[in-house]
Amino acid sequence: MAEGSLPPLLLVGCGKMGGAMLTGWLEQGLRRAVVVEPNPEAAARFAGRATVVAEAAQVPADLRPAAVILAIKPQEAGAALPAYARLAGPETVFLSIMAGRTIAGMRALLGAGAAVVRAMPNTPAAVRQGFTVAFAGPGVTAAQRDLADRLLAAVGEVAWVEQEGMLDPVTAVSGGGPAYVFLLAEVLEQAAVEQGLPPDLARRMARATVAGSGALLAASAEDAASLRRAVTSPKGTTERALAVLMAPEAWPALMSRAIAAATERSRELAG
Repeated sequence: MAEGSLPPLLLVGCGKMGGAMLTGWLEQGLRRAVVVEPNPEAAARFAGRATVVAEAAQVPADLRPAAVILAIKPQEAGAALPAYARLAGPETVFLSIMAGRTIAGMRALLGAGAAVVRAMPNTPAAVRQGFTVAFAGPGVTAAQRDLADRLLAAVGEVAWVEQEGMLDPVTAVSGGGPAYVFLLAEVLEQAAVEQGLPPDLARRMARATVAGSGALLAASAEDAASLRRAVTSPKGTTERALAVLMAPEAWPALMSRAIAAATERSRELAG
């Protein structure tokens, strides 16, 4: 393999997350990619850049992928994964980004000897600003973990945990986190309109405020609480608003309940 290139890969599922990852890999020198994607619209985005087939039976027989990336819905795993058990071997690692699906459950479908890395990325991967947390299962070699790290790093920052159970709260916080941030922009916009601002201005202002605050947080060495206090003048307008948002059973308590609910749902998806 030439320096800077990636080994052959098989991507199972090419939706928004799978497609974002594949785009990153192609930019990093991926020379051969085979994609299993039954949706013609999703498959068409990579025509000419990857071999796209509709089902596992159509994967070229000569493909020896260094990694099989499982980017399908977790509910589809039971029916889909057994078709890829033939690829399990010492040279191949399975990299799953399916929420909730445990390594034990996947090995039951792929074979007891399958080397599986489980990861949870988030949607900012589409703009190479994702955050992914990963866990390496039994039998994953150092080289396979390094490859998985490189594949995940193509779309953002990567962190590893030593306990698989930590991926459930990761799914709740990081995996779902973009939706919570988008909800913040949504409700800011709505509240601005309620206070008399024109809808176009309200939308621009809400989006720019959320995006700019995120950029400031990323660039700052201070923690979020310190940055919040820096914006909050004593007896000012922000302090008055925060008194509402931070009241008992208000925003902090609701977020805690929301993350707990999402974590529990991630555990329910295990299989």
